[in-house]
Amino acid sequence: MTTVSRTLRVLRLETFFRLLPGSCGLHTSASQHNSNRTSIVRLPRQKYARTYPVLLVRPDGSTIHVRYKEPRQILSIPIDINTLPDAERRARLRKRDAHKLKPKEETPFEDDFKLEDYRKFWKKK
Repeated sequence: MTTVSRTLRVLRLETFFRLLPGSCGLHTSASQHNSNRTSIVRLPRQKYARTYPVLLVRPDGSTIHVRYKEPRQILSIPIDINTLPDAERRARLRKRDAHKLKPKEETPFEDDFKLEDYRKFWKKK
């Protein structure tokens, strides 16, 4: 009984493969597109998925590699001042405001230009 069922199975497979077209295989698709179609069509996307490898620095000093939308070398997460102890928060705020409170020193502009040296070029002959 088993030999009969085996031969029937082989015959069915042979007839099945004869009916299929010659180019049909597992990895071929029914519609084959050429290069002209792919050069004309644009994917309808709002944003493109291009991301760049970036080193992310966490507030505790640990670093991880992530993918980011802009090309940067290092990206740091800012420290939340509200979670810091009172003394450290005051020190950070003082350090931040120190740049704003410094008066800018103006350097005097010294020039050795003498008008009399060039007066000869103004006279008409």
